[in-house]
Amino acid sequence: MSFQLKLLNRRQQLSQRKLTSSEVRFLEEVLSADAKVGNIRLREGEYQFILAKAIASFQLDLYFPDVKDIVKLLYGEEKTNDIQFIRKIQTILKKLEKSNVVRILPKKKPWELQRYALSSFKFQDSDKNLVVFATDEQVGQAQNLLHSVLGQEEEPTAKLNRAKVKIGVLLFTVVASYTAILWDLMQSAINPIIFVFSFSVAVASSIMLGKTLS
Repeated sequence: MSFQLKLLNRRQQLSQRKLTSSEVRFLEEVLSADAKVGNIRLREGEYQFILAKAIASFQLDLYFPDVKDIVKLLYGEEKTNDIQFIRKIQTILKKLEKSNVVRILPKKKPWELQRYALSSFKFQDSDKNLVVFATDEQVGQAQNLLHSVLGQEEEPTAKLNRAKVKIGVLLFTVVASYTAILWDLMQSAINPIIFVFSFSVAVASSIMLGKTLS
């Protein structure tokens, strides 16, 4: 399977993603970062360049890969079961971290593998060469994707908040209406206008409350 096809399949798998607030801040920082100095050579065709490029492709999809994600994308499923090869890749990733190119992110759960991210998409490597892992267009697309994902995550929250306000208003209306009815009934002479109006409002609000809660 070609690298491009693997990327397409992975992007389809990552279409549903949930980002933490710290991940959002980090992505925003990286997507707007200038070129950083990396204390390692990043020459095309060498392991460190290939691994950084793979991490960049994940990160442009707003995803932080672990070592097996990277190996699977570059070398196939079978290689993810090769312990020696995995350790070799982890060693290179550790060198990239010490060289200010890669960041190792905290585990979400203790048994999970560490996840990796680039600190920028542009670096000046140890040979003083400017190395770019994403074009301005790709970075712009990732920024748009991030805004879209955040919008999708905020929409249910906004709907929930609106529903809570609506429920609060309806509850208040129901209680106020029945209070008005009781007050009217306690008077020496019942005011039919107050009674009918309050009863109608109480019934209508109760029906709307039931529909909202359901």
